[in-house]
Amino acid sequence: MTVEEYKIVIPARYESSRFPGKPLADIHGKPMIQRVYEAALEAGATDIVIATDNDLIALAAEEFGASVCMTLEEHHSGTDRLSEVVDKLGWPDDTVVVNLQADEPLTPPAIVTQVAVNLLKHPQADCATLYTGLSAEDAVDPHIVKVVTDVNGMALYFSRSLIPYIRDPDHDPVSRLLFKRHLGLYAYRAGLLRSFRKMKPCEIEMAEKLEQLRLMFFGMRIHVDQAAAVPGHGVDTPADLERVKASIIPA
Repeated sequence: MTVEEYKIVIPARYESSRFPGKPLADIHGKPMIQRVYEAALEAGATDIVIATDNDLIALAAEEFGASVCMTLEEHHSGTDRLSEVVDKLGWPDDTVVVNLQADEPLTPPAIVTQVAVNLLKHPQADCATLYTGLSAEDAVDPHIVKVVTDVNGMALYFSRSLIPYIRDPDHDPVSRLLFKRHLGLYAYRAGLLRSFRKMKPCEIEMAEKLEQLRLMFFGMRIHVDQAAAVPGHGVDTPADLERVKASIIPA
């Protein structure tokens, strides 16, 4: 497998407590799922699959030429949905699979490629993800997930709390400290996705509400690199959708 060979799966559910039907929301004449798919096309993966449990999303995806894998309704997360896809499609355990969220239409294609290549270049890692820089003022926000890494770029911990905690803010090295904001973009090996379904949620995951802590709890290694480009806003609510529309120039 060369560094260019990887796959993208876009998990897309219809039901959402804050925004039902979100993947089909219109953005200047195209459903949001199509905008995400078009970003995936630019990333250069060998295969792109939209994984959904909804016929309306599947129909829309097929209309703009995407491959679709129908999955079960009861998945608790996009990672669970990816696990079903790798089994249904029979992908080998060493296949690198990027989980591209269906509500992130402003994801730069360059970072999708980056996270896949990072995992391919680090065989000691089980999955890979990215971060961007973060101001000290924003680092205290519990809605922003932070990460700290070791000298080799492997994650030490993810948290909604301020990490690392600054015990002595007047100490000189602190002025050079870079807080790291975690981006929810992952590349996995298919074998890890198959193992994920057997991993029961752990206490730290349930406390922080961060799924990646389950992987770390069970000894998985996560490579983290600074994103080559900063993504735009994701869409959780109708208000978010309006912000995204405002940032896209209609064709």
